[in-house]
Amino acid sequence: MKTIASILIAAACASQAIAQNTNPAPARNAETFYRQGLAAEKAGDPVAARSAYAEALRLQPGHANARYRLGELKIQGPAIAAKGREAKFGAVMIPEFKVQEASLKECLEALELIVGKQSNDEVSPNFIVQDPKGQLSTAKITLNLKKIPASGVLRYLLDQSAAKARFDEHAIVIVPK
Repeated sequence: MKTIASILIAAACASQAIAQNTNPAPARNAETFYRQGLAAEKAGDPVAARSAYAEALRLQPGHANARYRLGELKIQGPAIAAKGREAKFGAVMIPEFKVQEASLKECLEALELIVGKQSNDEVSPNFIVQDPKGQLSTAKITLNLKKIPASGVLRYLLDQSAAKARFDEHAIVIVPK
């Protein structure tokens, strides 16, 4: 009788151990969230990436890659958001951009309105011109462009006004070259 009881207890312990080891769902789900975090980072969305990595760690606290990426987001979050802003801005197609002898400020205001309209107000460039010496205010720009990405229009505006742009987390900053 003692032998049968020992066998039953051993069998129960073994089946419980097998059940714990053969249930890969939390690990698989954690890996899925980790990959979603990577995709969100690549798309320039650090908020979604942070959420996905946190969920991966909730499901599998020992997920080293999710923990590492979460730490990197603390450092690289603004840069990732800036890349996302640049990609979204560049993806907006401008059907026509036509200006004649306009200032850079007027051109940027027009571009901002067109980008907002073409993206159904999902993309807002938020141009900031940092020009303390007034170098950019003297440039007169003439362009006649059709079917071009917003990033292309901006590049032509910057070339004609001797300026350069920096994409920040919340704005596009224009400065003299």
